[in-house]
Amino acid sequence: MVQPKKHLGQHFLKDENIAEKIATTLQKPEEYETIVEIGPGMGVMTKYLQKNYQQNIKVVEIDNESVAYLEQHFSDIEIIPKDFLKLNAETINTSKAFAVTGNYPYNISSQIVFKVLEMKAFVPEMSGMFQKEVAERICAGPGSKTYGILSVLTQAFYDVEYLFTVSENVFNPPPKVKSGVMRMTRKAVFPDCDHKLFFQVVKTAFNQRRKMLRGTLKQFLPKEEMQTDFFANRPEQLSVEEFIQLVNTIENHEA
Repeated sequence: MVQPKKHLGQHFLKDENIAEKIATTLQKPEEYETIVEIGPGMGVMTKYLQKNYQQNIKVVEIDNESVAYLEQHFSDIEIIPKDFLKLNAETINTSKAFAVTGNYPYNISSQIVFKVLEMKAFVPEMSGMFQKEVAERICAGPGSKTYGILSVLTQAFYDVEYLFTVSENVFNPPPKVKSGVMRMTRKAVFPDCDHKLFFQVVKTAFNQRRKMLRGTLKQFLPKEEMQTDFFANRPEQLSVEEFIQLVNTIENHEA
C-alpha cells in the first residue's frame, strides 16, 4: 500500500464504481492513440482504462512510492516517473495525439489544465476529477462569479461539460471539499486571432476583474479608442467570442 502524501495533494480514490465511471468519461478514442493518466497513485483508475480502451495507456506519476507500486502491479503500461507540468508533448507521445485523464492532485489541478492548453495541438480530449470549485470554474459562463481566466482560456479551445459531483467520503484521506468530474473536447476550429495576445489580454483583464476594461487595457489601446459602451464592461461580462473580437480590435490597431 502507498501512503497518501499531503505535500503532493494526494487523496486516493477508494470507490471502485466511481473509479470506473471516471475512467469511461473519454468519448472520442478514434482521435488519439494513447491515454495519459496523471497521478494514478495505486492504479484504481488505471485498470479500468485498460479494460475499456484499446489505446496505449501511459501514466505520469511523480511519487516514487507510487511508481514502485505501479511497476509491481502494472507491468504492461508505460510509467513516466516525472512531473507532468515539466513535460512536453513530444516526450509523452512522440508528437502524436493523446487524451489526458486522471484524479488530479487538487493543489496543481488548474496548472494541469493550463499545461494541457499549451499542448492543445496534441490533446483532443481531457477528462477527470477536480476539486468541485475548480471544475465549476472551468465550466462557468459569463456573468458568473466563478467565470474567469481559466473559464475563458479553456472554453476558447475546448467544449467543456460538467459531468457529476463526487462525495469526499470516497477518498483516503477524505478531502475537505467535494469533487467534480468534467470533460473537455477540443474544438474543430480554434479562435481566429493571435493566441499569445489572447492569453495576455484575458489575464490582464481578469487580474483586476472589478475594474472596467477601459481601466485595465490601457497598455493595449489608446484612451480615445475605448470610449464606447463595450469598454465600460467588466471582464466577467464578456463572452469568449467577445474576448476574441477584442483581441482582433487590438491586433488591427497595432497593424
